[in-house]
Amino acid sequence: MRAGRLRHACTMFKPVLTKNKSGGFDTTWVDIGKLWAEIAMPTGRVSPIAEQLKAVITAEIRIRPRADAIAGNRLVHTVKGFATTYLIGAALLNNERDMLRLLCSNVPNP
Repeated sequence: MRAGRLRHACTMFKPVLTKNKSGGFDTTWVDIGKLWAEIAMPTGRVSPIAEQLKAVITAEIRIRPRADAIAGNRLVHTVKGFATTYLIGAALLNNERDMLRLLCSNVPNP
């Protein structure tokens, strides 16, 4: 494994449901750790969602294996004050089990 490829500093967040005043729940995102990642060039496509065209940007992110890197968590990559948030859709180990490939979609920043 070459550490030079893991050059993007990211922060991982997990969703936590907190009770609100109306008796329901709000989703808050809790920081669960910093990590280094390799972010592949995202690809973009347009998909019809609820009779509207939505831009979907997907990325492949590689990190070292972690137990908390699961679908539903978020990764935030910040460069010079500009943050990009990725929602993890799937976490796949490679054959050597030394790298974790995260298939992500780009989501609006909270």
